[in-house]
Amino acid sequence: MSQARFAARTVVGISQSPFTGAQYVQAFSGQWWEVEVQLVPMKRNQAEEWITFFMKLNGRYGTFLLGDPTGMVPRGVATGTPFFASNSQTGNEIVLAGFTANVQSIMRAGDYIQVGSLGGSRLYKVLENAFSTGSGTAQLLIWPNLRTMPASGDLVKVNSCQGVFRLAHNEMPWALAQAQVYGLTFAAIEVIA
Repeated sequence: MSQARFAARTVVGISQSPFTGAQYVQAFSGQWWEVEVQLVPMKRNQAEEWITFFMKLNGRYGTFLLGDPTGMVPRGVATGTPFFASNSQTGNEIVLAGFTANVQSIMRAGDYIQVGSLGGSRLYKVLENAFSTGSGTAQLLIWPNLRTMPASGDLVKVNSCQGVFRLAHNEMPWALAQAQVYGLTFAAIEVIA
């Protein structure tokens, strides 16, 4: 990858009075990831692997796993085997158990977690530094909000985290330079079911 641009989209409505300037703000539940990726210039042998992968997706129909390549390893200690401590968690504050006990920076702001696996993977970003208690629990503030209520004991991945994405467009263009070097870019949006 040559470069990537991640966007955290949030749906917030705002109206402003033309008479007083007072603003009325309403946050809605819509939150999702978007990404634009530019791959490094490559020769045909490498490029065809990418081109045919994207063509097999059939535009926006197929899905694939994607994560932040610079965030595959957490900045925090992130040791243990974290899982949801209870089954009634919603919103953006979650409690995980199974971490190594008494660690000051068990997770740090900017770390990612993954909930679910394969086609049900969800990618979340930790928004504040977190510590683990003597019993190995940690409270995390995350973005986006949980979309589904996890079951008590559901495992949480803290390394090589990915979410499920689909192409943002139904076309997959590629460019070919005179030196027979291919240029590939793609845009993707998180799958929300």
